[in-house]
Order: sequence, then structure tokens, then C-alpha cells
Amino acid sequence: MPPTDASTDTGTAFAPSNEDTLDLRLPDDFLALIAEEAATCRSGTEEGREAPSANGELLDHLADWGPVATPVGTLHLVPVHAERELPLISRWMNDPAVASYWKLAGPKAVTASHLRTQLDGDGRSVPCLGLLDGTPVSYWEIYRADLDPIARHYPARPHDTGIHLLIGPVAARGRGLGSTLLRAVADLVLDKRPSCARVVAEPDLRNFPSVSAFLSAGFRYSAEVDLPDKRAALMVRDRLLRDLM
Repeated sequence: MPPTDASTDTGTAFAPSNEDTLDLRLPDDFLALIAEEAATCRSGTEEGREAPSANGELLDHLADWGPVATPVGTLHLVPVHAERELPLISRWMNDPAVASYWKLAGPKAVTASHLRTQLDGDGRSVPCLGLLDGTPVSYWEIYRADLDPIARHYPARPHDTGIHLLIGPVAARGRGLGSTLLRAVADLVLDKRPSCARVVAEPDLRNFPSVSAFLSAGFRYSAEVDLPDKRAALMVRDRLLRDLM
């Protein structure tokens, strides 16, 4: 679980509750249908291009969302092709500033395994490159938070969508790019996923630049959450409040 409830209670730790948490296991017949459709998609994919897992049903066909205009250029989320993008993503993961939070430093096989787990899964998490005016500048994971283990640690609602972000090039960090892209992607999720009422995130509480970027992007701090590998700041961007923040 690498590097969010509409609450303004910022001074109290959030007590995990199972009241609204969904069963994390999808029905067997639905899983079988997803597997069948994923196999069909893979067999029909044009040579040299990798199809997103399960044809993207769980995330409303993310691969078809298309580019979006931002104040810093045109952003396009493109599902990762593991073999093609592995050298770049692995290099980013081995940056010491990144490795301390993502914990994917080491040989390419480490990053490859992380990507493959998502690409071979049921489509609840899609790793993407963020192209800005055609240039890769970021790595994203767009995932169904309500179907993710994090749902055991907060009152998840159906179709909650989570995001993880890594700004790759060192020169692109520290100048507000992360906040701009986070806002753009959160709004893109809300636009393309009508069933999703909120976008959530759980950056490491010690990662002050990341937490600050989410706040600047219109997310609100909800609580502190103890996850298996970190103490996280639970952040949320609500559909109903998106025009106010």
C-alpha cells in the first residue's frame, strides 16, 4: 500500500469502523466474468500494446478517458505498458526521495512485480504514466478504494476512488506541479466516474510536501489512519465541494 470522508475534525485520530466498509471480496461469478473479458481483451489487443486489466470496467474504462487541459499543459493518463515503461518507472522509484515512501527501490524486478500485480489483477487498480504535453512526468495509481484493503481502515463508500502520485523528474518537483496535477486528476475522476462521490488519498503523514500538495489541490484532511506500513493522512476531495475548494 504505497504513498481520504467529509470531515473537518482534524485534531482527532480516526477510529476504524466496519459499519460502512464493503466486503472486499468480489462475487465469484463476477470475478469469472472479469477474467473472461480480460482474456478476450488481451487476445484482441494490437501487437505491442497492453490492455488494462478486465477491460477497465471497475474504473469506468480509464484507458478511454483521454487528455485534459490543465494550467501547466495537457495531461493524459496512459495505462502502463510494463515492459516499455519499466526502465523509466524503476529509475524514478530508485530516487532516494521517492524510495523512502514508495519502498520500491532496487533492481527493475522489484518495480516489475509491483506493476504486474496490478496489471494481472481484476482491474481494481490501474497504474498509469502521466504525460504532460506528451512528456512523461508522473506515475499514478488510480484504484477502487472501496475494494482495496484501505477500506478496512475508514468508512468506505461505494465507488470511492483512490489515487497515488509520484512526480518523476527531480526538476519538476517543488514548484507546485503536484498540486496542479492532483486537482486535475481528481476532477477527471469525478467527471469520468459518475458513481464516484469522492476521491481519496492516504499520503504518509511524515511526507509534508505530499500532504501540502493534496491540501492545495482541494483535498481536505480528514483524519490520521494507522495502515500496515505507515501512519497516513486521510485526504478527501468531495464531488459536492469541488467548486468550493
